[in-house]
Amino acid sequence: MTRPKKPHRLIHRISGQTYLWLAMLIFGASGAVTRKLTEIGAQHLIGNAYSGKLRNPISLCNVLFVGNLCALILLILIYGRQWNKATLKQFSRKDWVSLTIVAILSGALAPGLIFQALALTGVNNVILVGRLEPPLTLALSVWLLRERVNIWEFIGAIAAFIGVILTIILQPPTETMMNMGGFGLGIGELLAAAGSIAVAASTIISKKHLSQIPLGIYSIFRTALGTVIFFFIALFLYGRDHFADVLSPFLWQWMFLYGGLIVVLGQSFWIKGLKTSTVSTASLVSSFGPIVGILAAYLILGEAPNFAQYIGGSLILVGIFLSQVGTWRQTSSKVNSTPAQQQVEAGMGFKGI
Repeated sequence: MTRPKKPHRLIHRISGQTYLWLAMLIFGASGAVTRKLTEIGAQHLIGNAYSGKLRNPISLCNVLFVGNLCALILLILIYGRQWNKATLKQFSRKDWVSLTIVAILSGALAPGLIFQALALTGVNNVILVGRLEPPLTLALSVWLLRERVNIWEFIGAIAAFIGVILTIILQPPTETMMNMGGFGLGIGELLAAAGSIAVAASTIISKKHLSQIPLGIYSIFRTALGTVIFFFIALFLYGRDHFADVLSPFLWQWMFLYGGLIVVLGQSFWIKGLKTSTVSTASLVSSFGPIVGILAAYLILGEAPNFAQYIGGSLILVGIFLSQVGTWRQTSSKVNSTPAQQQVEAGMGFKGI
């Protein structure tokens, strides 16, 4: 009698929430890691020192563009076999349209906005304002996916939303801020909010229309199309010289590490976890991103929270706690049953990060 393969069985025993938590640890630290990489690049400038035209090879645009290229190479090596004629024939025109929209939103628009926000404001601001995505995703899941949300989750989402707003409007004045009725609104914070909206929209579209798309096909298509679109947008906005150092070996050696860890491993964990979890659970887990992100910003960059971040972050944590209470109550009432929505999602769901 053949013995069962224990490692294989162990992998299947790992819960969806465990994968979500592992992904959140990676995503939470990504902002601080990205900023640290640009600081490393600033210590290794390249170009003509005599003319004064020295450039940072690890600029934010290069991180996004080359990091995605490295991730794409790794994704093709891992999932390339899924791209076969028999599998692709099963997709309808609606599937491809949905894939394209998600790739634009989560593969090009959202990361482009968030990376630009990192260039204009602190990592902690980007992290906290990014928490606009969970309550927005939750609201859209109720409206469009007909997911049921209890009163605790609703109140928690409202508290988190208010925390994000306070984080934005209570920021100390800087040169990149606009005066709006007596409040200072930072351009970086507004870009981070726009990126969060794009992520929420892509998450709902993925959950509603792409639940049966294989992980490899989704990941490769999203990364490839998103990278191409971002490249042409950057060329239009910044000019051809913006990618002058895109072939730098120093840049590529760091980007293979970044792309493999942040993009491939983090995204794969998230997608693996979401396939057996509801949008509400995923939103709850992603709400802990500020804790991981702020700790990472302090440990990696030495960036301590300011007053606005303490106030907004405290409300966000209250919202997380209330949402957790709601999840516990919902779970305890369904110990012996599997939600119908979760059975439908057993195919594959996606998080647009």
